[in-house]
Amino acid sequence: MYGIVNKAIQDLVIANFGEEKWKAIREKSGIDVDFFISNEAYDDEITFQLAIAVSEEMNMSIGDVLIAFGEWWIIKTTKEKYSDLMESGGSNLKEFIINLPMFHNRVTLIYPKLSPPEFKVTDVTVTSLNLHYISNRIGFQEFVRGLIQGLAKRFETKVKIELIQSRNDGSNHEIFKIIWL
Repeated sequence: MYGIVNKAIQDLVIANFGEEKWKAIREKSGIDVDFFISNEAYDDEITFQLAIAVSEEMNMSIGDVLIAFGEWWIIKTTKEKYSDLMESGGSNLKEFIINLPMFHNRVTLIYPKLSPPEFKVTDVTVTSLNLHYISNRIGFQEFVRGLIQGLAKRFETKVKIELIQSRNDGSNHEIFKIIWL
């Protein structure tokens, strides 16, 4: 993961719980990094250790931490760092998600060492679609759920998100059914 991801976790904690709570989480995680450099690659294990420490310190499930972080990433981080890129993705939630498979192609121009997930969209109807999440990283499905929730908030659209296929059940990737309410 790039440092911007870990920095966003830090920003989320500090904005919602304060600097002291971040210090406690960083200490609990065992991460010996004082400052994350946005465009530097870090081992994925650092991100997981931070998420686990947040989970333990805040008495939240790891899934809830990843969902909160996914929402924060869309609502705060991308708004501040990538607003032009986000604007080019679409003018509504459905359009943005349909364009999502091409989105990471543009992101890799900014972060050339990025190993992005793959997204595919199928079964598009007037009120729903299926979003396929394919990644070599395991354990981030709830982060993706948070991203979807964050996008729904960004586009002021109420949604229901159902995980209809998961690697936890033996499949080779996740599929989220997104329904507009």
